[in-house]
Amino acid sequence: MSDKSYLDWPFFDDSHRQLRAELEDWASENTSAHHGDTDSACRDLVARLGKAGWLRYAVGGKDCGGRYDSIDTRAICLLRETLARHSGLADFAFAMQGLGSGALTLHGSPEQKQRYLARVAAGEAIAAFALSEPGSGSDVAAMECTARADGDAYVLDGEKTWISNGGIADFYIVFARTGEAAGSRGLSAFVVDADTPGFEIAERIEVIAPHPLARLRFSGCRVPRASLVGAPGQGFKVAMQTLDIFRTSVAAAALGFARRALDEALSRATRRKMFGQTLADFQITQSKLAQMATGIDAAALLTYRAAWLRDQGRNVTREAAMAKMTATETAQQVIDAAVQIWGGLGVVSGHPVEKLYREIRALRIYEGATEVQQLIIARQTLAAYSQANP
Repeated sequence: MSDKSYLDWPFFDDSHRQLRAELEDWASENTSAHHGDTDSACRDLVARLGKAGWLRYAVGGKDCGGRYDSIDTRAICLLRETLARHSGLADFAFAMQGLGSGALTLHGSPEQKQRYLARVAAGEAIAAFALSEPGSGSDVAAMECTARADGDAYVLDGEKTWISNGGIADFYIVFARTGEAAGSRGLSAFVVDADTPGFEIAERIEVIAPHPLARLRFSGCRVPRASLVGAPGQGFKVAMQTLDIFRTSVAAAALGFARRALDEALSRATRRKMFGQTLADFQITQSKLAQMATGIDAAALLTYRAAWLRDQGRNVTREAAMAKMTATETAQQVIDAAVQIWGGLGVVSGHPVEKLYREIRALRIYEGATEVQQLIIARQTLAAYSQANP
């Protein structure tokens, strides 16, 4: 069992501690390895998470099925950390419901919220967030997908790629260039149902840790003006505010993976006999375990600081970037060390640390690669310095 002492930190209140305990019990019984195809497993997990009430934390608005009127960042971080420790796919299923519907929680019209959010919270509709393109990932201003106003509709043309839940989602939040201004100021967001004519799944993408992923194509895809999420030209703002919530939770998922890896490493080190003693008796092993434990605590402090600050109404662009960068990079190091401690068994397909090794790699890339987080942190730091020293 992972260390739980961090729950005593002042970032949390009793409701968070109770949430974590209840989810731990549920996850132990409901996130065991799924057999068969990934799409079916993901659909099943979404349904289970919805039926158990956990997806209510992923959306905001009690009148739309949410647990609270606004998203509790600490709650979704605890949910992701706990789910990730048990199952990478369970964490994915939860997270993408939140990310895919987050724009509606923040900027959706009352009609949009009523139509989509309650079904997301119940696990009855699968959501997706379609921002990246073949030629624009972190550089959102380079987006080429367009949405042209035409009477009472918009017509979408272009492609999106690396879209999580692509191929199984019931609706997609799609970002496209509407041209109100140059660069990122001329983008808008739309909600597009999966069965809309002119929309298709161009390609399913297989990655090292199996998750539903696809490239999308829009060819004269006509959606009503009522599908616009937020104001025209405000798509960049919609996207960044959504990512600010869930970027911190990526750090929490990385923590879950890292805690599981440390658990597995401790189990192996204390049981493996070598040269008349256990692996844990060697100073070199103890040094490695010390680095793993310290890195996890440091990443957790940054993660839950960012979550707490956002729940206090603060802008956390800088803090979320620090948390995401540190937690994902640390988790990669911790998991690599766990594989090393397990030796040959650590690279056997299906072994817990082998699966963690595949799961963690993508987290250092998606929702802003580590290098992008470094740019964000540096720019925010420079801006703060310039403001304090005009």
